[in-house]
Amino acid sequence: MKFPRLEDVDVAGKTVLVRTDLNVPMQGGKVTNNSRIVRLLPTLNYLIKKKCRIVLLSHFDRPKGKFVPSMSLAPLVDAVSEAMDGKQIQFGVDCIGPAARDAVTKLKPGEIILLENLRFHPEEESGDANFARELASLGDVFINDAFSASHRAHASITGIAEFLPVAAGRLMEEELASIYSIFTDAKKPITAIIGGSKVSTKLELLESLVTKVDYLIIGGAMANTFLLAQGHSVGKSLVEANLKTTAKRILETAKKKKCHVILPVDVVVGELDGKVNACIGIAHIPATQMALDIGNETLREICDALGKSKTVIWNGPMGLFETRPFDVSTIMIAREIARLTTSGKLKSIAGGGDTVAALAIAGLGESFSYLSTAGGAFLEWLEGKTLPGITTLIDARNDNHKTKAHA
Repeated sequence: MKFPRLEDVDVAGKTVLVRTDLNVPMQGGKVTNNSRIVRLLPTLNYLIKKKCRIVLLSHFDRPKGKFVPSMSLAPLVDAVSEAMDGKQIQFGVDCIGPAARDAVTKLKPGEIILLENLRFHPEEESGDANFARELASLGDVFINDAFSASHRAHASITGIAEFLPVAAGRLMEEELASIYSIFTDAKKPITAIIGGSKVSTKLELLESLVTKVDYLIIGGAMANTFLLAQGHSVGKSLVEANLKTTAKRILETAKKKKCHVILPVDVVVGELDGKVNACIGIAHIPATQMALDIGNETLREICDALGKSKTVIWNGPMGLFETRPFDVSTIMIAREIARLTTSGKLKSIAGGGDTVAALAIAGLGESFSYLSTAGGAFLEWLEGKTLPGITTLIDARNDNHKTKAHA
């Protein structure tokens, strides 16, 4: 895959717009996981060495085109500063208009400013060309370092590149190199582990994976829909009964494509408050109980499949991992993948907010071959979809015929 990298554009001494994804988890106004911030540092440090004036662009949450105080990027200033060993980070109260222009103009070489939430303007999500032009007018070069937002055709993702030279940042380059290799040069057998609560949110992913992988492990509440399709009662478990036919079709396709699907053969039933009632076979789930994690027999079958695999892709936890003890299977699987990875027997790639959070809780993130910062973009890439932000990068020509946004 060919696309312009940082070294392919002249950034020295210039004002550089960096599209980041600072949509990080927060609680009480504090960042609870700064991994996305930390992984921006290689790009920022490169630009600092080149004496650039750095303008950070990002969205946060879904304010729906309006100013929402709780969704301001202002609290991120301290988090970025802390990740950069106390370097002063300035803040712009808007991302366009006189306030943004004045703040960017005052930047000195090597300084960084974070502009306010792009999504406070409805034109961002609609992909408005004039909004993109106004953003572009703030800089000389555009760097996309937000793979996790590149499945959106938003103004800051695809529009700015119409007016400025563009390149991928270090994180974007890293993401593309790792994820592109999954189906292009990955060693077989390939195993995909897909969890989460709803089949409906990962329907296209499942339909795509059964044609590409050797083992497909389905866990989380979405497994209940497949169990229901097989004729099992799932009690009061979360289930999408309207997708039974779809689940059957996926299983039939998997059989034709010789993809071995692993579904729970036993589950842990209990209460949402963490009370465990029993670990039982799927044929005996009580009508009054909920399946909240996979059981020991299922875990053994999964670990056996992992032992036969050369490549593993993981998206979504196996149980209600945020409530102990229903995080047991997710952590045990993570430990087994980490063991096989560190021993050189397996290449492991994980993506999605819940998955990365689960690995962070288990302290095993660094034992995987690669952790993607992306959620939706990671899924759409696995589905084989075209990502607008990546297409923009690949198509970039960076000639001298760009329409100058300043003109």
